[in-house]
Amino acid sequence: MSAGLEFRNLNQMLRGGIKDGRVAPRELRMRLIVPMGKARLNLRAAVLAASAAVALVVASCATDPAILTAAEQPLAPETLMMLGKKGMTPEAPIFVRIFKEESELEVWKARDDGRFYHLKTYPICNWSGDLGPKVAQGDKQAPEGFYTIASSQMNPNSQYHVAFNLGFPNAYDRANNRTGQSVMVHGRCKSAGCYAMTDALVEEIYALARESFKGGQQSFAVHAFPFRMTDEKLARFNKNKWYGFWSTLKQGYDYFEVNRVPPQIAVCERRYVVNVALPASGRIDPAGQCPAFQRPLLQPYAPQAVDWKTAEERVTVPGPKTRDGAEVIRTAEQSAETGDGWSSTSAPEYRAPGSVAPSSVASAPSNGVPNGAAALGFRQQ
Repeated sequence: MSAGLEFRNLNQMLRGGIKDGRVAPRELRMRLIVPMGKARLNLRAAVLAASAAVALVVASCATDPAILTAAEQPLAPETLMMLGKKGMTPEAPIFVRIFKEESELEVWKARDDGRFYHLKTYPICNWSGDLGPKVAQGDKQAPEGFYTIASSQMNPNSQYHVAFNLGFPNAYDRANNRTGQSVMVHGRCKSAGCYAMTDALVEEIYALARESFKGGQQSFAVHAFPFRMTDEKLARFNKNKWYGFWSTLKQGYDYFEVNRVPPQIAVCERRYVVNVALPASGRIDPAGQCPAFQRPLLQPYAPQAVDWKTAEERVTVPGPKTRDGAEVIRTAEQSAETGDGWSSTSAPEYRAPGSVAPSSVASAPSNGVPNGAAALGFRQQ
């Protein structure tokens, strides 16, 4: 009998069933009711199966991981392992140095001893302009100097993947009437006055900065240099109009090399002043006279024997560099020959009374150990 049979008399069906429109004998009841019961069970099973399938789909949708944006990407497991190996945490403060000639960006991380240790050196895919600071809007120069990045300068929605704003013009730049805006470290390997990385590398640098802010760091310093500020490299440009400016930048470079702590920077008399204790008010007129600064004394960094390897190790990330360092220097030398951008005398820079001349700060010792290496605990082999 069909499962869809309409029973005209339920009581009759229960008593004996129905056959050909009549009440069926009692012995047929089982043959009539059992098939119907099977049909009901099959129908119910089908409904339950369908409901379970829908529930699985809904549950699957609910548990699918959210798609993370570029700014939300976690640090790679390899980087986390490297942090742990070097005794660092993702939330520890960071410090960044940029070198134009070498097209390199360094990230340093603080450890429990308060000193900063090298994490990675990243290739800068592209930067625009020549050696020298940014002066005016539209000059397409990547800036040089001492910059501070707060969390508000992080840009997770940059059209160049992710980015952070260098904060140009800073107090020094404004005091010297320099103009410009939106100067970034970003991705896409394209630059018109910025420092451009590949997307993958800027993602990691952004994540390192993001985690340091989560850990409580209020801001981090970025020191942008024309080149690695050794005595030998600076001496190549002793006739350059930026020699005085670069000599001041070298003070900041040398201070960190010796102490492994970024120096406190002030701006007064339209000049940078390196390693000073700021007044309690924190307010200094960048164009006004420099106050009588106090200079903090810090014990030069000397790593323990167990830390020597970490202190000396340099991890360089592979990646493209579109600017050739040799070509950058040739351009500077050609400028020297033509007189373009050069002066016959060095531009003076502010030096506080009692401070050491830039050329003598952490100068290379006669035993051939590199600048700052003796203070770092290394000896010539």
